[in-house]
Amino acid sequence: MSTGSILKKLTGETAIYGLSSIVGRFLNWLLVPIYTRVLPETSDYGIVTNLYGWTALFLVILTYGMETGFFRFINREDDKKGVYGTILTSLAATSTAFVALVLIFIEPIASAMNYTEHSNLVMMLAVIVAMDAFTSVPFAHLRNKNKSVTFAVLKLVSIAINIGLNLFFLIGAPFLAAKGFTVVRLIWDESRNMIDYIFISNVVSSLFALVALAPFYLFKWRFDAKLFGRIFRYSFPILLFGIAGIFNQTADKILFPYIFSDKAEANSQLGIYGACFKIAVVMVMALQAFRYAYEPFIFKYKKGEDTSIYAVVTHYFIIFSMTVFLAVMLYMDILKHFISEKYYSGLAVVPIVLLGEFFYGIYSNLSIWYKLTDRTKWGTYFSLIACAVTVLVILLFVPKFGFIACAWASFFSNLLIMVLSYFFGQKYFPIAYKVAPAAINSAVAVAIFFVSFLTARFQMPVKIALNTCLIGIYLIFIALSDANIRRFIFGKLKIKG
Repeated sequence: MSTGSILKKLTGETAIYGLSSIVGRFLNWLLVPIYTRVLPETSDYGIVTNLYGWTALFLVILTYGMETGFFRFINREDDKKGVYGTILTSLAATSTAFVALVLIFIEPIASAMNYTEHSNLVMMLAVIVAMDAFTSVPFAHLRNKNKSVTFAVLKLVSIAINIGLNLFFLIGAPFLAAKGFTVVRLIWDESRNMIDYIFISNVVSSLFALVALAPFYLFKWRFDAKLFGRIFRYSFPILLFGIAGIFNQTADKILFPYIFSDKAEANSQLGIYGACFKIAVVMVMALQAFRYAYEPFIFKYKKGEDTSIYAVVTHYFIIFSMTVFLAVMLYMDILKHFISEKYYSGLAVVPIVLLGEFFYGIYSNLSIWYKLTDRTKWGTYFSLIACAVTVLVILLFVPKFGFIACAWASFFSNLLIMVLSYFFGQKYFPIAYKVAPAAINSAVAVAIFFVSFLTARFQMPVKIALNTCLIGIYLIFIALSDANIRRFIFGKLKIKG
């Protein structure tokens, strides 16, 4: 298969997975203006931000690298049913045990998390994590079988259920109750904390995915101890750097309430930071859609083949990401209205977070060298280094500078692991990445961002028009500097490594 054909196939699958990740995350993103307006205090959204930070961390722990291990072994083992069944059985056992342990020790766990009065939220968090951890491999199975449409439909329906229930509990039910429709009180209690309903909605949507995926895991239970040992040995380093990696991304949201003695003020500041962070989630959505298609692809594409495809993919990933960066920042006057005005004090974190996520996206591309060469321990090293930098910056500077230090922690830690991964990757698995064009394209985008400050003195319509012209200038620059983009524009795409 030619490089151009491979890239076209990857692009097509990314578009389908993007339907579930980008569109799905975008729809979830639209809940942010509801949360920031319906929840009475910024501290309430701080609690939501903190709990979902814990959710992300526990999810990585409960999947313990098995998703990547699945792709690694399913494409190399003759007994593919054995691989799938063994991983399924393992995840089912650990997820069930996790829920049972949290249920038994709910009080001390809730106390340690500073949620003594909200232990029900901690229990719902555990149930959500357990279901999502188990279904991660059936979803991975769909990706490996190239059932991208089925994957997208199930993801979108689950997301639609979550959003629909949020809208009902937070807006619909209070409205109907106020209009005298007392029947709504059978499933909605106005005295209950609004945050409860956010997590109830998530529990139901995760339960739907668990039931809908039943045909892909029922009657497939098998457990081969020796095979599991091999898979676990491969996946364990992924678990370690997964924990370090996700903690690097969520340390700000998890640690923030522990840094301040005034818990209410800590949750309030975290709520502001979390809401503004959500504006930068556009970059995260793009990275997730790309990863869903790219991870199966790199294991199927033979290691001995021309590695220029990896350089080409990374090159266009950088162009796309910087375009997203400019679109978010230059239209910030519009995007900021997605959150309540009481959260605007945190908008300064958005460009910093966007660039930090951009660095992490490049790092994800560069990380193929240790995945393809079975040197996954390097991923652990990089993640631990990034995690250490993040935690150090947060602990040292958050007490003095507040949540802006959280954004800079992410920026510098992701920049560091991106650079480290590149240099070590060139030693063990050399790839001729287009470093100079990437640096130039990124520098031009950042320069245009700073130029956009000059439009701040104009009225909104004029400012938006001028910023649109600036984005157009960047796109023209990219088209003039890249022959493949020019061919694409004229309908004659021919990828050259």
